[in-house]
Amino acid sequence: MAALRVLRRVVGSRALCLCRAASGGRPPSVPERIEEKRRAALLGGGQARIDAQHKRGKLTARERILLLLDPDTFDEYDMFVEHRCSDFGMDSNKNKGWGKCLRSPSWKHYPGDSVVTGRGRINGRLAYVFSQDFTVFGGSLSGAHAQKICKVMDQAAMVGAPVIGLNDSGGARIQEGVESLAGYADIFLRNVLCSGVVPQISLIMGPCAGGAVYSPALTDFTFMVKDTSYLFITGPDVVKSVTNEDVTQEQLGGAKTHTAVSGVAHRAFENDIDALLNLREFFNYLPLSNRDPAPVCECHDPSDRLAPELDTIVPIESTKAYDMLDIIHSVVDEREFFEIMPSYARNIVVGFARMNGRTVGIVGNQPKVASGCLDINSSVKGARFVRFCDAFNIPLITFVDVPGFLPGTAQEYGGIIRHGAKLLFAFAEATVPKITIITRKAYGGAYDVMSSKHLRGDANYAWPTAEVAVMGAKGAVQIIFRGKEADAEAEYVDKFANPFPAAMRGFVDDIIQPSTTRMRICHDLDVLAGKTQSSPWKKHANIPL
Repeated sequence: MAALRVLRRVVGSRALCLCRAASGGRPPSVPERIEEKRRAALLGGGQARIDAQHKRGKLTARERILLLLDPDTFDEYDMFVEHRCSDFGMDSNKNKGWGKCLRSPSWKHYPGDSVVTGRGRINGRLAYVFSQDFTVFGGSLSGAHAQKICKVMDQAAMVGAPVIGLNDSGGARIQEGVESLAGYADIFLRNVLCSGVVPQISLIMGPCAGGAVYSPALTDFTFMVKDTSYLFITGPDVVKSVTNEDVTQEQLGGAKTHTAVSGVAHRAFENDIDALLNLREFFNYLPLSNRDPAPVCECHDPSDRLAPELDTIVPIESTKAYDMLDIIHSVVDEREFFEIMPSYARNIVVGFARMNGRTVGIVGNQPKVASGCLDINSSVKGARFVRFCDAFNIPLITFVDVPGFLPGTAQEYGGIIRHGAKLLFAFAEATVPKITIITRKAYGGAYDVMSSKHLRGDANYAWPTAEVAVMGAKGAVQIIFRGKEADAEAEYVDKFANPFPAAMRGFVDDIIQPSTTRMRICHDLDVLAGKTQSSPWKKHANIPL
């Protein structure tokens, strides 16, 4: 790898340069000092710590940046910034980096401190990046470290470009006390100010504990690396002392925990290289800022392509499951779908795809899991995704097969009313193009919630298998007739368990043949590309958090 070759050259020449700088009985010249500081910055915490990082299966901060960005596009900021702490031995020889051999009194700390920051390009598109360096003080956050991150975030917001954070840090630098905490708060503020302005992505590539976890939580997407990344407020030792629970780092805050149980992380990858390559792919779906339209790339998949397999994909028996992902793959360009949170709240599917080259956000109920019912977790998952797409001008395509909200005391006690309202709020608030396809069931309040015509849906279609009703036929008949009418169920099915009642009232724009779904969506997206829609002025809405 390029990064490894650079580091080997630096290591090989380090001793020679230090000797030259220290010899001759004269202080090194300014150019010599500049060059030596650059070399020291490239080495981070030194070769021994770099080797230790590699033994853990992890890349260094600079190797990660070189792999993430296009070759020769990285422009580094603040390579000469150093921490300003002199307490608790932070100014002792062991913390002076390679400068301890030099005569200049200013060479006392690792140049660049514990984070590498700058800008570069991913597939030719501008991005700002910071990569925490675990080889320097464990990647801990100092005032200088925070200052460097804040600088790239400020510039990203100013020019309109995404911010990518590669997190690998032991937390606050305890020796700096409140200055470290102030640094975290400065970063949190910028996370909030940049929210909805430029996309923010966090890739957790090592430990991230304590207050540090709130910056990734405030960003739009959080990805993790399996087995080497951890997110938790308090570590296993503190948990043991306070609650007497025995738990490992992996159980408490590993990738599996946060992608499948807590929903804190959106996806996990096998290793550093896999994560960075997937991040490059993911980046292509995003606009650079809220001022840009959804990205459009060259498409070789015909927009009028038919998908005949969709005509038979929905089972005749309404209780039989099918995979909504099969429908999504059949409709989108080249069958490519970047799913978000695939292991969490699996009864709803969300992710990015392209239609005729244009980025779109996909939301779909998953009949294979809990019959596609909406519950607390799926509502929150869907709402967060819908709001991101709306903030960044990404059209929304919704596939509906929902029998309602999941019943039960666990859901009611957990606040399904409030959480379900989040998804309703997100769809109603969205002003981007919204296209909805009802594939089968659309029952009760869940029909309204899933981007219905009543929530300013632009194009709403139903397949012939669609059923738009207050509830299923069996339950409805039991309530209406109290079990006294034996033939009433067939009558109810004939009357309501089909798309005609909604079509007759204009609640769906057309009943379409499933095989034509891709063609209809592509045509609608072309028409809706110039859509403008506004809402009444407000400081901000009060979403039911």
